[in-house]
Amino acid sequence: MLSVGQSAPIFIAESTQGIIALNEYVGKRPVVLIFYPVDETPGCTAQLCAVRDAKEDYAQYDAFVAGINPASLAKHSKFADHHNFDFPLVHDEGGKINEMYGVGKMLLGLLPQKRTVYVIGLDGKIAYAKRGLPPTEEILQAISSSQRVE
Repeated sequence: MLSVGQSAPIFIAESTQGIIALNEYVGKRPVVLIFYPVDETPGCTAQLCAVRDAKEDYAQYDAFVAGINPASLAKHSKFADHHNFDFPLVHDEGGKINEMYGVGKMLLGLLPQKRTVYVIGLDGKIAYAKRGLPPTEEILQAISSSQRVE
């Protein structure tokens, strides 16, 4: 897992909203990356629905939010449509992004991905890193803190 203060790895990947090139966001607006294990499971659905429901809160910071896991674009699209997600779900082909962010590694074709949330500050560094299901308020506080000039 990456630590606060480390530079955020940059990636380009397909998503439910087209190609995501992280370098188009990093340094311009806060970025929230939510690594989650599986589409349509209770915990993952609750986590991403919380993001959807807090859309206006994230918008106050002009934050770019994306969910990431290795599921196919077809599965991601079905999941996003079912729950009205208006943020991209990134297809992490081969688990490469997961490995870059220290979230999980491919073992025998399976990805033991751990649920992890990262906030990338305007400086391109990890401002927040937490496993599990952190509350929205905690993520928003991390975004707010990452925008303060020291």
